[in-house]
Formats: sequence, C-alpha cells, structure tokens
Amino acid sequence: MNEPIKVVIAGPRGRMGREAVKLVMNTSHFKLVGAIDYKYDDTTLNEVDGFTDTHDSVKVFSNPDDCFQELLPDVLIDLTTPETGYEHTKAALLHNVRPVVGTTGFTDGQLDELKEIAESRGLGVIIAPNFAIGAVLMMKFSQMAAKYFEDVEIIEMHHDQKLDAPSGTGIKTAQMIQEVRTSKKQGHPNEKETIDGARGSDIDGMRVHSVRLPGLIAHQQVMFGGEGQLLTVRHDSHDRASFMSGVRVCVDTIMKLDTLVYGLENILD
Repeated sequence: MNEPIKVVIAGPRGRMGREAVKLVMNTSHFKLVGAIDYKYDDTTLNEVDGFTDTHDSVKVFSNPDDCFQELLPDVLIDLTTPETGYEHTKAALLHNVRPVVGTTGFTDGQLDELKEIAESRGLGVIIAPNFAIGAVLMMKFSQMAAKYFEDVEIIEMHHDQKLDAPSGTGIKTAQMIQEVRTSKKQGHPNEKETIDGARGSDIDGMRVHSVRLPGLIAHQQVMFGGEGQLLTVRHDSHDRASFMSGVRVCVDTIMKLDTLVYGLENILD
C-alpha cells in the first residue's frame, strides 16, 4: 500500500484554510502533519480556536523552515497572502517540498524565480487563482468564446473582506482571453468617464469590474456582445467548500510534476 501524501497547511485559521484542513483530514490518502501560522508557534492545532481534539497530533510552526526541516512533508498548501505565499513557496522548494498555492498577486519576476528553482530540483509547483473546477471551466469557456466575440466585459463579485481588486480569477480570465482575442478598445472610441473608474479597469481594451459586498462569496460573469446577440458565461461559488475539489486534484497531480504550473486549467484533461 502506498504511503499517504504528507501535507502542511499555511493559513489554517482563514476561511479557506479551515476548509483545507477538513479536506486533508477527510481524504484517506492525505495526512495532515503540520500547519504554519505566525501567531501559534510550538503548539498543536487543537489549541487554535475553532479546532478540536482530532487535531492534537498536528504541530503548528511560525517558521516555515523549522516546519519543513522537522516534519519533512511532501506538499505545502498555502492559502495566505502574496507576500507571505511567495516566501513560503520559495522556502518549501528549497526544502524539497511541493507547493500548492491559492494566493494570487505574484510578480512575473517572482514566478520566473520560483519556476527556475522548481525545475532545478525537479519539483512541481501549482499556483491557482481559483480552485473551483466550475470557475476554471468558466475561464476556459470564455477563452473559447473570445475567438468569435471580441467585445467582452468581465464582472467579478466577491465578499467585502477581499483585499485585491480585480480578483486573480478576473485577471487570469482576461489573460486567457487576450491569448486568442484581437486587441480592441471596448466601448465607444471617444467615451468619457464623468466619474473616474465608472468603466472599471482596462486590460488590453477589455473592461474588468469588481463588486465587493457582504453576502457574496466568489462569483464572476463574462459578457460577450455581438450583432443582435449577447452571450454570458457565469460561475458562482456559494460556499468555500466548492474550492476543495480543485485543491484535491492539485495535491494529487503535483507529485507527478517537475515544473511550475500557473492555473488549474493547465492540469485538467
């Protein structure tokens, strides 16, 4: 029988982190061996608010290097912030740990550096703007549609505690569309905003709009306009558990990779 995949989770107290803890604990071939949290060093996860005695064997570290050296995990699941996520990912690779990262906002230079380290060590890295399988399909369908509709606007909607705007999913969608769409300024060529920002942000002529409201989780629609017709591709996550199917796929897949992959769509059949 194969040994379980040993997993460390960075950011276990966050809303996504808590779902990831549930996922790993409830997947028979995964084993949660540790967590990284800057507030709880040298404790166990059951001592952290919201966790139970079933987590008493999961040690918590504030220093990722100490965590990786002591526990020797196979995979890091990082659900923190871009700055922290970059440091964690780099540290993981230098300790031969494969990172699955749900944090967006890395610079091109950081991605290039992480890819170089990964390939030099023969390790996989997966950085995913969105782990929901439906959201990834939404992006792929939008890319398909963009071959035939050059007039497009993206509206992404998230809870009001989200830090970045546009979302990583919104930016990734625009980048995927940009690969197949003829560059075009969307809207009237002489349009003027009477209020700054009324038309949203501009990515290669496409308009990207960010909505932030309590009650939302993660939602996006991509609207394509053509002569006499309108096509809308939409995805809604009503619960953060929707992201865990993608996390599971990433943890399984990363054991077979030896380079950096950006975007869940690149590992789906």
